[in-house]
Amino acid sequence: MSARLGYTILYVADVEATVSFYEAAFGLRRKFIHESNLYAEMDTGQTTLSFAGEAMAEMNGLAIRPNRKSDLAAGFELALIFSDPNDAYRKAVAAGATPVKRPENKPWGQIVGYVRDLNGCLVEIASAMPDLPPARPHNQSTDE
Repeated sequence: MSARLGYTILYVADVEATVSFYEAAFGLRRKFIHESNLYAEMDTGQTTLSFAGEAMAEMNGLAIRPNRKSDLAAGFELALIFSDPNDAYRKAVAAGATPVKRPENKPWGQIVGYVRDLNGCLVEIASAMPDLPPARPHNQSTDE
């Protein structure tokens, strides 16, 4: 059995405000917002980015640490790929994202910058990874 990543779900205080922010800051489009305003999905490509209200976590019996701008960012990030990360960074900050680190060239050939969204979640703004050699299967020896 193999898995595939289907959803990334962020629990947020205000689903509608978060959707509007991601539209303005990153140019993403909403797929839908449930009439309860407790769940929404964004059109992001192969993996769905979803926002669920904190009340949804409680309804599902989940204990979570709420995402807040006043707290240290959680130990994860959303990585969004742009053809021009510098322009995307400027637009995100102009739309209300909190600047963390301006885009910079990385040794592996990617341009990467960071902002925090209105909930305090860390968002990477990056260029696509350059063509790299294929990864060696995990069971393949390096002694070839």
